[in-house]
Amino acid sequence: MKKQLKLTALLALSLSGLTVLAACASNSSDGKKAGEGKSEAPKKDITVSIYDRGAVSPDAGTIENNAWTKWINDNGPANVKFVAIPRTKPEEKINVLYASGSAPDLLFEFNPKARDPLQQQKQFMPLDDLIEKYSTDYKNLLKDNPLLKKAGMKDDGKLYYFGRINRGGPNRGLFIRTDWLKKLNLSMPKTTEELYTVLKAFTEQDPDGNGKRDTYGISLSGNSAYSLRQMFGGMSKWTVKDNQLVLNWDRSTEYYTLAKRLFDEGLIDKDFVNDTNGAKAKQDFINGKTGIYGFLNPDPITEKIGVIDPLKKNVSTAEIDFLPYPTSPFGAFMPTLSNPVQMTAAISATAKNPDAVIKYVDFLSKETTGKTLELGIEGTNYKVTEGCPEVLDAAKQKKEVTDLTVDMRMLQSAAPYTKCDAPLIKFKSDPRKEEYQKFQDDFFKTYLNFDRSYPELTISEHMPTPSKDLNIIETNTDKAIGDIWLKAIVSGEKYSISQALKDAQDAWSKAGGAQVEDWYKSWYETNKDNAFLAKDAIEISKKQYEDYKKMVGSLK
Repeated sequence: MKKQLKLTALLALSLSGLTVLAACASNSSDGKKAGEGKSEAPKKDITVSIYDRGAVSPDAGTIENNAWTKWINDNGPANVKFVAIPRTKPEEKINVLYASGSAPDLLFEFNPKARDPLQQQKQFMPLDDLIEKYSTDYKNLLKDNPLLKKAGMKDDGKLYYFGRINRGGPNRGLFIRTDWLKKLNLSMPKTTEELYTVLKAFTEQDPDGNGKRDTYGISLSGNSAYSLRQMFGGMSKWTVKDNQLVLNWDRSTEYYTLAKRLFDEGLIDKDFVNDTNGAKAKQDFINGKTGIYGFLNPDPITEKIGVIDPLKKNVSTAEIDFLPYPTSPFGAFMPTLSNPVQMTAAISATAKNPDAVIKYVDFLSKETTGKTLELGIEGTNYKVTEGCPEVLDAAKQKKEVTDLTVDMRMLQSAAPYTKCDAPLIKFKSDPRKEEYQKFQDDFFKTYLNFDRSYPELTISEHMPTPSKDLNIIETNTDKAIGDIWLKAIVSGEKYSISQALKDAQDAWSKAGGAQVEDWYKSWYETNKDNAFLAKDAIEISKKQYEDYKKMVGSLK
């Protein structure tokens, strides 16, 4: 108990020093220092949701009551009571809170499938007038980023969601063993048919030279399978054809035809069905038994350290490069982009002090607030070297700061790229810093090819949410159709792709899929000029990539 009190006291003491630092650093948009010119009116009470990830150290308190919630209440414009929401299946508690009249004034939630039904039930306030009347910082953010407002609007033309600007780089990629290509006298595959040839050779021609047939080209589990589907533009079941939104049966059929071919010819591990999270696919690549591996991570250096380094430890001669998506019969695609405009919060219709909520949103949107909640205390958690922050002790910073504040930063927008984002600077004491810089540059150069098509209608978080009844039909049929396609892959001659397509279409029709289809078609026809679609994500990502290239160029 004494140890716990001592740790809590030390952190609270450190944070009290930070209070002064943050107050000095924070400037409002009109150039005044934080606190200057403020009224003496008492702070109003508000309730705010926060995810409970079960990651808070016992000696740090709880997610609702800790040194950082105290810091927010000491430095922010409102008296905030935090309401914990389990990070796993948060919609269950959220729905209970709204049904019981206990909704938090400010709801934070990433998943639109959890938010949108509440908005459809008029559980959220429109934000336009509130922002115009009470906001400064968030209002300016909207002015500087018109797509942020576009993403937060709903079909009635009103703004309902707050959000943030993220980095919009590639979110997927593929590693390929180029030493295997060289050994087998193969070129980097440029089409999906050439990819099949490479996968066949990687399986049948002993690329690791051990005299056994114990290698595969790729896995059909995890992110490798998702990237294969994206090559055909088949990740989403919707696509635009002749300016209309239609189901992409043809793209799905082409992907599953390849998947079945690989399975029937023994070119993939046939136990992929049991590798539900892709862990075995990853380990097979690290162990040198698979030639291509797909990953989901906007930070390629993490993948280099976590995947390529272990592979090279196991196979010192391994050579790896990024594989651009080969061109399919439907064209050449780029991979999924990280969501550059993410909606994260809404004000409940029952909020008694919406003006105080808006001022709290302004507080969280400030760059100084975000940096404090992200980095912690200068001198305790980080130091500044050549203008860039450097974490002093990663484990300490995680325990004392990020484990507590990660979901307090859901309105923290990413700043434009600076030299501090470059691996040359971030890893300045690491002898591999130039290697890391080149790896990140190659990642962007490979996948941020804007001459290619985007494989989906929009970023998944910006897809519209139909009514509850239609959503149930869609969810249930997605599973049923997925099971049909899987059966076709593993059943050999007993069950053909053409029969699976017929059965999938029948399942869709019998479940009421036509109603879902009509709703999406109508939504697209009405909202295609106003909704946040792929072109909007590309617009932001292009600008950010140009900023990144200029920044990196200035360092070389």
